[in-house]
Amino acid sequence: MDKGFSKDLNELMQFPTEGIFSTVLTKSDTYNYTLMCLAGGTDIDEHTSTKTGVVQVLKGKGVFRLYGNEIEMEEGTFIFMPANAPHSLQAQEDLAVLLCLTK
Repeated sequence: MDKGFSKDLNELMQFPTEGIFSTVLTKSDTYNYTLMCLAGGTDIDEHTSTKTGVVQVLKGKGVFRLYGNEIEMEEGTFIFMPANAPHSLQAQEDLAVLLCLTK
């Protein structure tokens, strides 16, 4: 049985000069929690996931597109995505998010 743990996300953040740095915090057959750090100017093209997802912005700014609607990303923004929802994002500056995927 998993006894739980804690991690300091601020200490784990690493912003690359370009692209994406990601680290899986924990995962199982039913969930996946990943810290993603994107360099400013990085785009993630539209895609879908078969899992339900939550994106929580920890640091930085960007634009998230969900079903074609733009959502301004800034510290504290919470985004819920149902399974198979088309989405994309653009980091306007260095951007750190916690991505949570569940079945």
